[in-house]
Amino acid sequence: MRMVVSLALAVATGLFAFTASMGLTHSLLVAAAIAAVVATLVAWRTFRHPVIALDDGACSPGLKVVALLSTLAALGMLARQTVFTVDPVRVSYSLVPSSDWEARHSCLSAYAVAAEAASAHRNVYDDALYSMSDDDPTKLRKARDLGPFKIDVFEYPPPFLFLPRVLRFITPEFLDLRMLWFALDGGVILLALVIAARFVGSTVGTRALLLSPLIWAAVPTVSTLQKGNVQGMIIGASMIAMVLFERRRFAVGGLLLGFATVSKLYPGLLIVYLLARRQWSAAIWTTAMGFAFCALTFADLGWPPFANFLEHLPRLVGGEAFPAFRNPAAIAINLSIPGIAFKLKLFGVPGMGFGAAKILGWILTPIALAATVLAARRTLSAVEKPLVWLAILILATLRSPFLPVSYAVFPALWLLTLLSATRAPSARTLVWTLVGWALLDVYWPVDWRIDPRVLAIATLAPQLVMIALAVLALRRRQRAE
Repeated sequence: MRMVVSLALAVATGLFAFTASMGLTHSLLVAAAIAAVVATLVAWRTFRHPVIALDDGACSPGLKVVALLSTLAALGMLARQTVFTVDPVRVSYSLVPSSDWEARHSCLSAYAVAAEAASAHRNVYDDALYSMSDDDPTKLRKARDLGPFKIDVFEYPPPFLFLPRVLRFITPEFLDLRMLWFALDGGVILLALVIAARFVGSTVGTRALLLSPLIWAAVPTVSTLQKGNVQGMIIGASMIAMVLFERRRFAVGGLLLGFATVSKLYPGLLIVYLLARRQWSAAIWTTAMGFAFCALTFADLGWPPFANFLEHLPRLVGGEAFPAFRNPAAIAINLSIPGIAFKLKLFGVPGMGFGAAKILGWILTPIALAATVLAARRTLSAVEKPLVWLAILILATLRSPFLPVSYAVFPALWLLTLLSATRAPSARTLVWTLVGWALLDVYWPVDWRIDPRVLAIATLAPQLVMIALAVLALRRRQRAE
């Protein structure tokens, strides 16, 4: 078991090292050599000194079979994705080669264009940067092109630009940035999964580590990596920060959670958790680091980006800023609670639109706050804490106006594996875990023809599983069996 875990970690880190090296050097030979060295070092290090004390007695033969098969599937999907990341012309290696949307949509494109526009002191929320001049706001959006990709719309606070602006300095060309971003995104997620497994102890951690390939083998996870969406990185960084706070590493934890909060806003619900638990040092460091990122952005770009964001914020919170609401298929794959209003609109329910969506969002807000405070006031074991943190992040993301399947279910997949790891790996537990995984893995590209009402009903499954997992993690006490 130790050898399998070591080899899996080595191959994954080798793939990320190869992709990053290609973005930096443009040399296949150099990148392959760096990847081989990195993979060898990781294999040697993790075999000699396992990332956690693997407990063979905590695993059943069935769990080991699931772990082996899911590991092979996950590494195969990552290897395939590495090829497409290095050479986007090879569309056959895309996650869904028959979908032009999957192959050409890039969330990272919005980050890159906004970072460049900010340097030129342009309004990064100006739709003209991302959409064609003849774009009709009542019809499907006409995106501008950035190389072979369609430019997405930037919908983040100004401090988020700190990261893509730094990386753009290292890799000015977008395709190089795409390779480096893929490695960073995947590396942060991998590190977070390992750190969380180590935190919950040997018994639960061994099972969590063996179940974690299910996360990588899920289509939405790979779709997130392919599109370059920052969601996985933000969730991973937030979880690493919470573990660091438990280890009293307040400065580094505050740096990570502070950046995540000022970049995406929703991780701020974890600050509420810290305040409710009277973890003052963690809350203060996070707040201070968040202000520091804002100050750096202000010193670099001045006040205009913040003024533009404040003007843009009502449309962002209300959902009007998202062109996805023009597309019935995109509405159907939206898993957020406010998005329910637009799904009902697909079925002809009167009065459903942005007004109703805002009401649903503001109904969820006090519920999420109350659930966070109540969970924080409990005495939590080391096993329970990551479950609660992930549940809080899920509630926070469900508040977003637009939460597509492609990156919505990542924290739920992670929570599913951790919840399963707290139970003895019986056949029943494994079956329920795989059923939950399959329901969260429901995926349909938006450019494949289908009645959006049928798609809306199909994506009800992952939405309900997300909510159920969050409720289960917040309400039940988890003890390792």
